[in-house]
Amino acid sequence: MKTRYFALVAGIVFLVIGLLGFVPNLLALPASAPELAVKTGYGYLFGLFPVNVLHNIVRLVVGILGIVAYRKFVHARLFARGMAIFYGIVTVLGLIPATATLFGLIPIFGHNIWLHALAAVISAYFGYMIWERELQTA
Repeated sequence: MKTRYFALVAGIVFLVIGLLGFVPNLLALPASAPELAVKTGYGYLFGLFPVNVLHNIVRLVVGILGIVAYRKFVHARLFARGMAIFYGIVTVLGLIPATATLFGLIPIFGHNIWLHALAAVISAYFGYMIWERELQTA
């Protein structure tokens, strides 16, 4: 049950953060940030986290997947594992200057690095470390 609730909570959080990224008043304009090919919605959410429209769409998709995965334990565990792998890779890419903007498409540098690392670690815990009774009936 814990993994299912993780998928639901993570889904809601990512959905809300993805939606907040579309609110212009919550974005600070980047002063000396790397250039992006996709400048639509480019800014710093809450003045900290670099985002653009593609970044927001990725967060919305992750959020929707989490909410849908809540329905079954097997799907929730798969969501958590997939999120751990995805955000682990994104964290490493954010640390490399050449890929810190995912080839000019999505900003994954700055404070996004630790946020993605945190998401990867928490997801790995719920996807790989928790053994639940539901596993036997899944």
